[in-house]
Order: sequence, then structure tokens, then C-alpha cells
Amino acid sequence: MAIQASKYIWKNGELLPWQEATVHVLSHAIHYGSSVFEGIRVYATPEGPAAFRLQEHIDRLFDSARIHRVPMPFDRDALLKACEQVVVENGLDSAYLRPIVFRGYGGLGVVPGEDVETEVVVAAVSWGRYLGEEAMEHGVDVAVTSWQRPAPNTVPTLAKAGGNYISGSLISSEAKRHGYGEGIALSHDGLVSEGAGENLFLVRNGVLYTPPVAASILGGITRDTVMHMAAELDIEVRELAMPREMLYLADEAFFTGTAAEITPIRSIDGITVRAGGRGPITRQFQDRFFGLFDGSTADRHGWLTHFSRPMNEDQEIPHVANAV
Repeated sequence: MAIQASKYIWKNGELLPWQEATVHVLSHAIHYGSSVFEGIRVYATPEGPAAFRLQEHIDRLFDSARIHRVPMPFDRDALLKACEQVVVENGLDSAYLRPIVFRGYGGLGVVPGEDVETEVVVAAVSWGRYLGEEAMEHGVDVAVTSWQRPAPNTVPTLAKAGGNYISGSLISSEAKRHGYGEGIALSHDGLVSEGAGENLFLVRNGVLYTPPVAASILGGITRDTVMHMAAELDIEVRELAMPREMLYLADEAFFTGTAAEITPIRSIDGITVRAGGRGPITRQFQDRFFGLFDGSTADRHGWLTHFSRPMNEDQEIPHVANAV
């Protein structure tokens, strides 16, 4: 899915013009996947642009860096401010934010030397529905792929690290080669794990099922949001190790994630979910979730961080490094 370039990117404490935010080809992260990152949605609300669960995303970024022992040259407050800056100064009403922390230029060893510095970038772009606009109502057709998620004590899946997404790429591309919209992976023990880049929920007999974090999944922030909403709706949630065949017995199924938001699943391995697509419980979650951004759902948890309204085109950007 193509992205639309913005004017500026925040890099190592400065705003740079989009085309100047470059990385050396011998950066450690390019060769060894030594990056950690986040995806954060900013929604247009009646009060202006608002980031969804910004603090939790930045906290997870620091957690991922801690797991991989990547030194962080900026504190949380600096990154929170950088997220706001790239939205406001790019004049965006809504956006997809990509903070990324990576090991930069230095030696070629697998273990980075002390001379390899950490670089930090925050980009803001306009990006639509990850699995397509139509899928939000009608659902997406998915397939279980031959690629499994990493086993415990191999690659830490609770870290949102760049190298982990080689797995997701294989899962998704195999499914798409066979005509499906997305792939689902099993864990090392053959039990249900997650989508290529999404967490997974099933509905059966009014109960919500989702694999536990021990199933080689990323502990998703949208996943956590759905679980909070389920409690408010008096819907039982069971984190459960699930055999593959439970996928075929679902009344409803849906993906969650920052990019995917809450996307219904229409069929799995050619078997249509019993609701035939988006079911009533999935719709309830969608309505409650998207209602946060138009004001129809109260933000009881303080999940929205409101930014200043975007600047007019004729306003001057206060500081841009190397601007021409």
C-alpha cells in the first residue's frame, strides 16, 4: 500500500525535509534488523487531531528497546513531543505515526560495537485502511499459512522489532499469492497465534476468544482496547490456547491492530464464518472504537491525546534543519 509523502520528518531531535531523512547503507539495522518501532493512529476529531493511546505506544517502544538492549538517546517526553510536532507541522488532520529506533552506522559485526549510535526517527503520513475500506464492513478472506510464528526463547515476540516482521511478510505474502486478503499463523506447537501483523479474536456463543501472549503474539494495544470494551459491554473474554479447528467454528472473527483497527474476517481457509461476514458483536466493537473519534463514545480512559490544530499553509514552520 503506497504512502503519501509528508513535508517533514523528525530525526534525532530535528525536523528534516522528507527527502533528506536518509540512512547510511551500512547501518546496523539494515543488515541485522536491529530496530524497534511503533505504529500510532492520529484521528480527526471535533477538537482537532488526536493520537490514540499515544503514551502506551511510546511506553511499548521503550519496552522493546529494553528487551533488545538498544540504548535510547531521548526520553519519553521528547518522543511524545516529536509525535505532536510532525503531525502539526505537516498540517495533518489525521495521520499514521511511525516512531522507529535503530542501530545506525558502524562496524559490520552482528554484535554492534560501542561506536554504533542509536538513531531515532518519527514520521507522520496519511495512510488509509490497512486491509481495505470494503473489508471494514464485509470482512476479509484469510488463510492459515505454512509459516509459523517464532517459538519461545528464539525471537522475543513481545518486542515490536523490525526483524520480527520478516515472519509477518512471509505469512502475508503466502496468503496473498493464493488469493486471500491476509494470513494467519500458528505457533510452534500448532496452536493459533495471530495474523501477519494483527491480533486475532473469535466469537463463539457470545464469548470472545483470543490467543494468550504466550502464543508468540505481540501484546497489541488495540487488542487491549477491545478487551477493555468487552468488559464495558459485559462480554466474556477468554485468553485461550486454541487448536486450529476453532477457527472454523467461529460465529464471528476479526483482526485488531493499529493499522488494521478492527477488521472483520469473512472466511478462514474458504470456510465462511457463521455470521457471513461482520457480525453483531464485531459491529459493536467497531462502533464503540470509532465512536471515540467522532465523540459518540466517551473517552473514559483518557485514551486520546489531542494535538494542536494543523497550521495553515501560509504559516512559517518554526525550525527545520537543513531546510532549503
